[in-house]
Amino acid sequence: MSIWQHPSLDHLVAMSDDTGIVQHAVLDVPNRSTGYCTDDIARGFIVACLASTHDRLRDDAQRLARTYLSFLHDAQLPDGRFHNFMSFDRRWLDDVGSEDSIGRAIWALGVGTRCAPKASWRALCDEMIMRAAPRAAELTFIRARAYAALGLSQAYDATGRNRTALRDVLRGLGDAFTAAHAAAAAPNWDWFEDDMTYDNARLPEACIRLGMVLDDRNLLDLGLRTLEFYESVTFEDRTFVPIGNMGWHGRGARRARYGQQPLEAAAMVDAELVAFAATGEIHYRRSAESALEWFYGRNTRDAVMASGGGCFDGLEELGVNRNMGAESTLAYLAGALVMAQPAIEVLRIAR
Repeated sequence: MSIWQHPSLDHLVAMSDDTGIVQHAVLDVPNRSTGYCTDDIARGFIVACLASTHDRLRDDAQRLARTYLSFLHDAQLPDGRFHNFMSFDRRWLDDVGSEDSIGRAIWALGVGTRCAPKASWRALCDEMIMRAAPRAAELTFIRARAYAALGLSQAYDATGRNRTALRDVLRGLGDAFTAAHAAAAAPNWDWFEDDMTYDNARLPEACIRLGMVLDDRNLLDLGLRTLEFYESVTFEDRTFVPIGNMGWHGRGARRARYGQQPLEAAAMVDAELVAFAATGEIHYRRSAESALEWFYGRNTRDAVMASGGGCFDGLEELGVNRNMGAESTLAYLAGALVMAQPAIEVLRIAR
């Protein structure tokens, strides 16, 4: 049995309280001064939903899911958008959150409509995502659109594909990805932008999921093709080498190798698994395993990044950033949980 089939929630529980997840840590100790954010709570809700399918994790997962969903409910504004930043003393610090945080909240609610551990929570997620759906159509940044597409495709599939309003938003998001690719792609650059920056694999993943729920072969093929291009940039033999945030990767430029971020490995796991679900081609499953192995030491520094249910914040040229914040820990847990059965089944959209 593979080591990633036994993730622990210990560090996530330590990072969480009755409000949400503290954003950052000093080593493995929560740094309360950094407060909370919808970005992380949304990720946390997805992880809690996945973990609730495992007997050993269920009690902690359900308690965390309730807390995180309560945070998201409080964060949602009357117009369907969301706050992002909250101080440790529970004061909202913004009038409205970033587009990425809104997209991630929609993503989490979409997952919740499919696999939140209680029917009442699934109903609340459905109510909230329908309020947020019109705002998804207004998003302008491509990653925010990708996050929203991941959530709305889940919600659309969970409700029997009978909601014209959701289909119209999904269609608009699909058109936006097609247009972005047409504007940026060129020989030797089969991508959606002139640069590869953060959370890159979410872009082809969104296209694949959109293609599946909309029965759009062109979108599906676009997602598979751009994923294969991204693989050509980030796999060295079978070692996943994510684009580093110390310079990113511009068209025609040398790619940055450090600092490598855990969310890149988690995103690659998801993208490869949805490609496997769409095609049945085993090499996608193997690539997902290779991306997950980044956390366990199959990386350019042979550094084990996951420890005690947490994950170090980054792989740098001179070593490991040994702080274990929420984003990194949630990336590791999401990757490990989605790889394990039965969690993959609840995230897979029927072909």
